[in-house]
Parts: sequence; structure tokens; C-alpha cells
Amino acid sequence: MIEGDDRQVWNAAGVVLDIDTGSWADRSPLHEAASQGRLLALKTLLSQVNATTIDGMSPLFNACSQGSATCVEILLEHGANPQSDACQPSPIHEASSKGRSECVAALISWGADVDQTIPHLGTPLYVACISQQLHCTQKLLDGGANVQKGKFLETPLHAAAQQNSPEVVKLLLDFGADINVKNLDLKRPVEAAAPSSLVEKFLLLHEERFDIKPTLGELAVRLPPTSLQCQNVDSETNPPKLKGEIKCLASIYSF
Repeated sequence: MIEGDDRQVWNAAGVVLDIDTGSWADRSPLHEAASQGRLLALKTLLSQVNATTIDGMSPLFNACSQGSATCVEILLEHGANPQSDACQPSPIHEASSKGRSECVAALISWGADVDQTIPHLGTPLYVACISQQLHCTQKLLDGGANVQKGKFLETPLHAAAQQNSPEVVKLLLDFGADINVKNLDLKRPVEAAAPSSLVEKFLLLHEERFDIKPTLGELAVRLPPTSLQCQNVDSETNPPKLKGEIKCLASIYSF
């Protein structure tokens, strides 16, 4: 029976590697010991925690991909580099894209750069926003991520707007995201959002303070602050679809 720290290391062996993909030829003894569950060998080889495959994948990257925060902590405690080189797969980007918020938190606590930029991916925050990962976005922002830094001129707010993710948009705005910054296409986040989408309406609401301009025919509704929460929402002049959108926007905006 495996107990205590041994059990953690044993559990780590099952997820440190993805044994169903890739070539075995380029794997180190650490990769093999972890994939085969050989505890003693794994402990002996933990000094090689930064070994990478021919594709640049480290055991830490694989642990983040699988979402095991325990494995991530064990590898970091034994010297795993929390941040990869620019040309190698990045653990924090992988965790951010897959919603592994506990892994993101562990990496940040061990010194991973929350603003690390990979040319084809952008920053971890941008990746989290484009993947609509609210909890990872929160962890990164709490960890000091630059709310304006994304991928080239695309900001995280542009990414969230394009993905029609109002909760992520609100979170970014709460951390001071600039609604007027333009991307390579000279578009502001509200202009990058899909026409008539909830995010477009939300950003217009944020910009104009209670001025909602839906594209339902020629309808334009001017609402005072209290009306988003009370009687005017259910006015007979508002179509059913608009009523639902107004209520949804009000709940997100939290007046």
C-alpha cells in the first residue's frame, strides 16, 4: 500500500505523461518511469524534471494539460521550470487554454511570467479569453497580468468580445481594460463583437451608461438606471427577445 508522499508521487506518474501520443524514442527515463508507474525510479529521476521530448513537451506541460494541480506542485517542488523557453510549449498557456485554474495558480505562485508572450498565441490572458475560461482569466488578473497585453494589437478584451463572453468582458472591464483601444483592423472591442450579440449590447451599455441600441427593426430604447431592474423591462413595447436581453445585461452589469 502506498501512503503519504509516496501516494502523491504514484498518482503523479499516471498523468505526468500522455502515453497514448508521441514517439517513445525521444522520451527520457523520467518519461518512461512516470508513464509506467515505477515509483522508485520516478523518485530517483526527479532531478530530470525539465527533460523534454522532441516536440519540446516537459512533464510539467503534460501535467498542466491533464489538469492535475497535485502533479504540477510535485514537479515544481522538485525543480521543474515554471516557464518554458519561447520556442517550447508553455505550461501556463496550456493550462489557461484548457481551464486548469488550479494549475495556473500553482504556476503563478512558483514565479511563472503571467505576461509571457508567444508570437502565435499571445499572452496567457489572451489565450484564456479566446478560450472563454473565466476562472483562469480571474487567476491571471489576480496574479498581476497586464489587462491590455494580448496578441500583437489584439487585446484580451478584443478576444472576449469576439467570443461573445459577457462574463469575461465584465471581468476585464473591472480590471481596467480600455474599451477604446484599436486592433490591427482599427476596430475597438465593441466593433469586434458580433453584430446584435449580447457582448455588443453590453459594451454599448458600458460605454453609454444605460443606452441600449438593439438592432431589432428600428427599435431604440432609452432606459434610466432603475428601469433595468424593474417595471420598464417588461413593458408591452419591448419585444420578448429584448426583454430577456435587458434582464441578462442587468444581471451581468450589477447596477
